Amino acid sequence: GISVCSGGILGMGETWKDRAEMLKVLADMSPHPESVPINALVPVKGTPLEDQDIIDPFDIIRVIATARILMPKSRIRLSAGRKNLSEETQMLCFLAGANSIFYGDTLLTTQNNDMQNDKKLISQFSENII
Repeated sequence: GISVCSGGILGMGETWKDRAEMLKVLADMSPHPESVPINALVPVKGTPLEDQDIIDPFDIIRVIATARILMPKSRIRLSAGRKNLSEETQMLCFLAGANSIFYGDTLLTTQNNDMQNDKKLISQFSENII
């Protein structure tokens, strides 16, 4: 009766093969995870990955689209690192298959997007899709 929430952090220096293997592990679970958060690394000063480049926006869109195809009933969540993504990129993530975001001022270790901006983004997305 316990549901699974499991995803990954992109932009840590992994290869496309690593990303594909992560998605395969999740897709091979039976049942698929209820929640699949897709995070973009937020380089934090003082950590080993502080100098890591921000992930290419199209890479996160591709991973979300692939996750949606592999796990059609899972909630694919656009999560950490959204502050580094434009509104347009976030909307493309929704079109690619993300169906939720983590909402609130902070995540576990980093600041999240402003909640008012998130409300505006969701409203704009809804108006343009429905």
